[in-house]
Amino acid sequence: MQRPFRQVDVFTSTPYGGNPLAVVLDADGLTDEEMQRFAHWTNLSETTFLLPPADPRADYRVRIFTTTSELPFAGHPTLGTCHAWLEAGGVPRDSRTVVQECGAGLIRVRGDDRGDLAFAAPPLLRSGPVDETLLTGLAAALGIARDDVVDAEWADNGPGWVALLLRDADAVLALRPGRVPVDVGVAGPHPAGSPYAYELRAFCPHDGGTTEDPVTGSLNASVAQWLLRTGRVTAPYTVSQGTALGRAGRVRITAEGDDVWVGGSVATRVSGHVSL
Repeated sequence: MQRPFRQVDVFTSTPYGGNPLAVVLDADGLTDEEMQRFAHWTNLSETTFLLPPADPRADYRVRIFTTTSELPFAGHPTLGTCHAWLEAGGVPRDSRTVVQECGAGLIRVRGDDRGDLAFAAPPLLRSGPVDETLLTGLAAALGIARDDVVDAEWADNGPGWVALLLRDADAVLALRPGRVPVDVGVAGPHPAGSPYAYELRAFCPHDGGTTEDPVTGSLNASVAQWLLRTGRVTAPYTVSQGTALGRAGRVRITAEGDDVWVGGSVATRVSGHVSL
């Protein structure tokens, strides 16, 4: 069956500078195995599949697959899928907010004051201190001393992140990790006067080694919640990610009341049909 398809570039205004996402716009009738097989074939960090919502409050339902498994939530797939749905003619029930249904529940997405999209950060599934044994192992895997870690917390909103804070952005960019044992995000502040408040990198274990994600919405969401709560930053601010990979990821964080919004630019790079 020929199904409408998009491949989009998320969290960048520089062509091919963000994080790519494959979106199957009509996944009705596909089995779990068929979705997983296609996601494995695209070989992207995530591939999403659009379905009619099961919750009457939602505008659409999305399933998010990595090359090996399904995720309850991920950030760049949320913005990229919403962009593709709107571009394909999707009309939200509320003209101001799109409601996405996913494994983590209902996620709100809206346009921001720059014409980009932003999602409301979901609640954390796990937070709090990191076990010292794990923290020491993470530091060793990243090639740094334990004392180089200024602070650390669990920042899990679905993928399972541990977040580490280093002294500055240069220390983050200098990392040359070995094999990390868990998904880990590392942040460091840029100097005063920089257009970016923080530099972020995301490392995940993969096939016996470590892979780096170019731009990571879920990690930016949970790290923003941590940094704002601890008073290390004030919103709005912009994060740079992907620099070490030659990308130009830019994530804008805003806050309204208890809501933290994670936004950025999205553009379609490939449009057509896929046989599934």
